[in-house]
Amino acid sequence: MSTNNITSSKTKSVMTGQSRVVILGAGESGVGAAKLAQAKGFDVFVSDFGVITDKYKAALEKLAIPFESEKHTEELILNAGEVIKSPGIPPTAPIIKKLVAKGISVVSEIEFAKRYTNAKTICITGSNGKSTTSLLTYHILKNAGLNVGLAGNIGQSFAAQVATEDYEYYVLEISSFMLDDMFKFKADIAVLLNITPDHLDRYEYKLENYAASKMRIVQNQTAEDVFIYCADDEESLKAIALTNPLAKTFPFSITKKVETGAYLEETTIHILTEPNNSLTMTISDLALQGKHNIYNSMASGIVSKVLELRNETIRESMTNFKNIEHRLEHVAKISGIDFINDSKATNVNSTWYALESMTSDVVLIMGGVDKGNDYNMLKDLVKSKVKAIVCLGKDNKRIHDAFEDDVEVIVNTFSADEAAQIAFHLAKRGDAVLLSPACASFDLFKNYEDRGNQFKAAVREL
Repeated sequence: MSTNNITSSKTKSVMTGQSRVVILGAGESGVGAAKLAQAKGFDVFVSDFGVITDKYKAALEKLAIPFESEKHTEELILNAGEVIKSPGIPPTAPIIKKLVAKGISVVSEIEFAKRYTNAKTICITGSNGKSTTSLLTYHILKNAGLNVGLAGNIGQSFAAQVATEDYEYYVLEISSFMLDDMFKFKADIAVLLNITPDHLDRYEYKLENYAASKMRIVQNQTAEDVFIYCADDEESLKAIALTNPLAKTFPFSITKKVETGAYLEETTIHILTEPNNSLTMTISDLALQGKHNIYNSMASGIVSKVLELRNETIRESMTNFKNIEHRLEHVAKISGIDFINDSKATNVNSTWYALESMTSDVVLIMGGVDKGNDYNMLKDLVKSKVKAIVCLGKDNKRIHDAFEDDVEVIVNTFSADEAAQIAFHLAKRGDAVLLSPACASFDLFKNYEDRGNQFKAAVREL
């Protein structure tokens, strides 16, 4: 069957107007949206400008949903009542501009799916830490016996779950790209972890535009809803001041005491949503270590207290949680050297967090597709903790320029095998080899998961 042809196992007449939903992008969110739209009686068509993977092609064929691959046929798209688009498609894409010009509604899968569920939504966004915080929050809620799903930028699509499950709560990891296409959606509990420069190519290279996108997490919230944010993050505070959220606010901080929310006092975290009802934990008991993970744990803890979960359950879940794959994941200890896979660190801030949590000397593997990175924020940590840098990417010039005065050894490599072997030779007993690229992976790998998996396989071959 040709991927270039419109495909369906049934012949359907093409309907137009409100009953026709077109989905752009046939990845996890697109196919999930198609499944839900079909279940709700819409005439559905899926179009992907790229190649649709066999997995998602098979899913569409099983549902007899017509689709096209490697093109957008305008006459089959511009007659839609509504379009659901993949977060990866920028607003500047020609097909999106034509849809907007015609006044056709273009929304995200999250916006579409929320119309068909009464479940409470806990929505977590931020430049860094949102996957970890989403997984930790889901872990706590599930352990507490809540009927909860996990979706958004993580796991199975929200729309697919709304179509097939009956959850009472959803923990949703929400990216800025998703937020840009959400209009009437309301989070019952919104969490903003931080705002640091990322994806600025989508926001006219203006941090304030990106910050405004992140603040859409609180749109449509009322005084009955909850907004949780980091009181130590300057960009978040600036954006909040401009937005003036209506929801009940709960800040978290490791530098100052707060009346309600969460704060750190020496080595003890206090989490309280009412003045006389607090949960305390020592940071050494947390499953997630490092300063950034104290913030992530505080955010999840506040969500849990807002939902009135038992302190015992929250404490136990925060102690036994296992972190997401490819995020500071311990791979192996070989000849006394720890190998750590942080392939999910695709921006400078994520790599800063990874280095900040290291307690030994580090051989740092970094590089890939540079998104206009400013490496200055890493300089102090690199000087104090990094003994060598192993570049893993096709063009490593900016890394050399940034750190040639800070480390003695910078080596270029072009495969995960080569990077792991050279890092192993540069490290000594007691050191850590940390893959934390600060860059996207598309020059040498399919995605950050592929990069992380190849690194782990290479380490196990040492």
